[in-house]
Amino acid sequence: MKLKNKYYILRHGEAKSNVKDIVSCWPEKFKNALTKKGKDKVKETAKNLADKNIDLIFSSPLLRAKQTSEIVAKKIKVKVKFDKRLKEICFGKLNGESVETFFNFFESRIERIKCSTPKGESYSDVSKRMILFLKELEKKYNGKNILIISHQAPLFLLEGYISGLSLKEIINDFPQERMLHKAQLRELN
Repeated sequence: MKLKNKYYILRHGEAKSNVKDIVSCWPEKFKNALTKKGKDKVKETAKNLADKNIDLIFSSPLLRAKQTSEIVAKKIKVKVKFDKRLKEICFGKLNGESVETFFNFFESRIERIKCSTPKGESYSDVSKRMILFLKELEKKYNGKNILIISHQAPLFLLEGYISGLSLKEIINDFPQERMLHKAQLRELN
């Protein structure tokens, strides 16, 4: 996909939910703040952004992403714009449950394209909101360096879309080792 702007994606730093191995989305059931390790790793990553000439930062408003974006914004002196479309996938009734419970809800990853947990979102739902967000940026800006701070699922779905993959290809062909680690930065184009 040919883009008018240069995009960087950053997954939030390690948060309490990562340590507890539970899924957490909006509404947050507890104060899911970054851990000290998470904050330190984000500070380290922020140093790598100093030479990227970031013009705009967009972030998920969930606490762990918000704290990540605030650390980065302070380092590179760019104001953050929060956008609810960058939130984590909605886990619905499983919000606050173990990661294992969430993954065991589905028979396969491919099932998650169209299926969701009760009152949750499917990968298709998340992909639609991320694509809408990207198209809006492409319409509004030209030649900008844009940092997007979000969560694993929204970011790998966005990256797959920009790479020209269908949802099925993203799910089948996007290996676990290519997923963004906590506080990992990646250039998309």
